[in-house]
Amino acid sequence: MPKIWDKSRLPSRHVTIGPDRAPHRSYYYAMGLGQEEIDQPFIGVATCWNEAAPCNIALSRQAQSVKRGVSEAFGTPREFTTITVTDGIAMGHQGMKSSLVSREVIADSVELTMRGHSYDGLVGVAGCDKSLPGMMMSMLRLNVPSVFMYGGSILPGRFQDRDVTVVDVFEAVGQHAAGKMSDEDLYKLECVACPSAGACGGQFTANTMAMVSEAIGLALPGSAGAPAPYEERDRFAVMSGHAVMNLIQKNIRPRDICTLKAFENAAVLVGATGGSTNAALHLPAMASEAGIRFTLDDVAAIMRRTPYIADLKPGGKYVALDVHNVGGIPIIMKSLFDAGLLHGDCLTVTGKTLAENLEGVVFPENQDVIYPVSRAITKTGGVVSLKGNLAPDGAIVKVAGLKQQIFVGTALCFDCEEDAFAAVQARAYKKGDVIVIRYEGPKGGPGMREMLSTTAAIYGQEMGEHVALITDGRFSGATRGFCVGHVGPEAAVGGPIALLKNGDKITLDAIAGTMNVDLTDDEFAARRAEWKPRKTNYNSGAIWRFAQNVGPAHLGALTHPGAAAETHCYADI
Repeated sequence: MPKIWDKSRLPSRHVTIGPDRAPHRSYYYAMGLGQEEIDQPFIGVATCWNEAAPCNIALSRQAQSVKRGVSEAFGTPREFTTITVTDGIAMGHQGMKSSLVSREVIADSVELTMRGHSYDGLVGVAGCDKSLPGMMMSMLRLNVPSVFMYGGSILPGRFQDRDVTVVDVFEAVGQHAAGKMSDEDLYKLECVACPSAGACGGQFTANTMAMVSEAIGLALPGSAGAPAPYEERDRFAVMSGHAVMNLIQKNIRPRDICTLKAFENAAVLVGATGGSTNAALHLPAMASEAGIRFTLDDVAAIMRRTPYIADLKPGGKYVALDVHNVGGIPIIMKSLFDAGLLHGDCLTVTGKTLAENLEGVVFPENQDVIYPVSRAITKTGGVVSLKGNLAPDGAIVKVAGLKQQIFVGTALCFDCEEDAFAAVQARAYKKGDVIVIRYEGPKGGPGMREMLSTTAAIYGQEMGEHVALITDGRFSGATRGFCVGHVGPEAAVGGPIALLKNGDKITLDAIAGTMNVDLTDDEFAARRAEWKPRKTNYNSGAIWRFAQNVGPAHLGALTHPGAAAETHCYADI
């Protein structure tokens, strides 16, 4: 029997109920809907499907399964797509300036589609990097019942009898430039590194934010684990469709789920898995959408005290498929929950608490992908923040797998990534250098580019343990080495990083959490008096608009005030 829904409080009443909405209903009849379907809740099924990269290519298939689940639970699915900018392809050139901007465009475009058509709920399926936080930001902004689903990771490639990822290809560029890899081997590697649909397989940004989606309660338990090609993903997609209808029935909304405690749980997962430093950008931005202040300092403080228990690339040995094969993200959460490191009373999209979801999950023995907290790889987390006279607003570095956590060296300054990459390719640097890449922050880039091409080339030249790199830009989750990102204030607003000169002595201490340059206050003041702001070549268009509105990295590089400034919430229109 069809379910009879009371739509008197649902947004879709504005486009489906009453004689004055006859013109609106005529559009739905034109698309093949009947009266029964028009009388049901309308569920936006948003994906980032496109042909830009393997991260997104499987999302359309999964969306059809979500729609089936919504229909089975007496909802009316309305599919739409939004953009992505895929970092692996945008990396190392001007295209990367579009990446962080795309997070805002994704959130904005999903918001506008939902608002414009008065949809009652949302299932969002996302595949790569900024699309995950962008989709979750829109859910928190709209606050209609919502379920997030990750599109899944890529399968590992095989090269010379070992598993490889796209990071091996980036590092091979450095090996090739150093004469340590032939043209033929580089070509063979690039042909096999990415053998399927799905997002990059290591604990890079996509898989980090996928873990966040489960830890924060917006995704069904276990849904983020299976690789993109596995048909198991379609089962989770159907279940996500069922789940969103259950949330509408119970009026459970994203802000009921994503409380401060839930954000703390998410930060614990990032630290425990040596996740991407980008989480320290995206978690504050997501929190702002819920009206919660949760800064880089808050994220980093939690990650610092969290034991590192998952041996994942780039600092470790394994990839997302290996996590899935030993039981998935619930196993990581079980280890942390049993050790008292997660808030078990947080509500999730199952309608149950995190603790209830973990009932019956058994930690597997005889595997070395995920460790119990009692045998943690290290006692502190894989990502830490640094502060000092070079970064008064803070900065962040991934220490998972890092052998040396104190680095003292001299500055080698570049005012854009291209110049730094060219110097690395030419071996125009030496052991003991602290490579400085500035004017790449949110406002100054504009767009806060990632630096994987440069950092990977350094590792390919076997210099990763001998130099450090600091930037007001970002690093890929795949970056390894002593690489400090999000340095704030950024150079474009006159932050200390703008005042550095070649040869300045810099001390980076990830144990103490400090980063300082050996300059007196008087020397800083003299240099600041000589400093002048710089213009960019982005003086119109979306990137210009982003630069005009974006805030500092330690608050999430936000472009609007967030829920704290709301006078109405879409879900209550």
